[in-house]
Amino acid sequence: MSEAPKPRKFVVARPADVPEGERLLLEVDGREIAIFRVEGAFYALLNKCPHLGGPLCRGQLVHEVFAPVPGDVRGNDDRTFITCPWHNWEFDIKTGQSYWNRMLKARPFPVEVEHGEAVLAEIDAGATGRVPGPYMAETIPVSLEDDYLVLNLQPAKRKAAQ
Repeated sequence: MSEAPKPRKFVVARPADVPEGERLLLEVDGREIAIFRVEGAFYALLNKCPHLGGPLCRGQLVHEVFAPVPGDVRGNDDRTFITCPWHNWEFDIKTGQSYWNRMLKARPFPVEVEHGEAVLAEIDAGATGRVPGPYMAETIPVSLEDDYLVLNLQPAKRKAAQ
């Protein structure tokens, strides 16, 4: 008997969970991955610098800086890089390409915004995995000041005859 194929797509967040210019670091299928929102678009990278394995996605987002001639320094807001916090190596946020060493490339992953109905259809078809918890919810102390009726829709178990 062959095993069912492992889901390759995972529902991980809502677009509003990743503010502009920020990232969401999460674990998906045993890998730590960050989703970035840059200029309204979403990009995902493995949180492992290909240079020495540093936590790449915890680095700084920077724009390209270049000088066409000495003394004429310019910025290019159309190119964004993530810098490794260990050695400041830069990787293109869109492609993962390193410009310090053209042989190295951070691992990019496709990330898309999909409408809820399409996501539901994929979940129902088994094509999309769910990220297992544990999830931590914010808790608030509550005091009870009265009694309450509580209805349980699970049928009551019958007591055995004595």
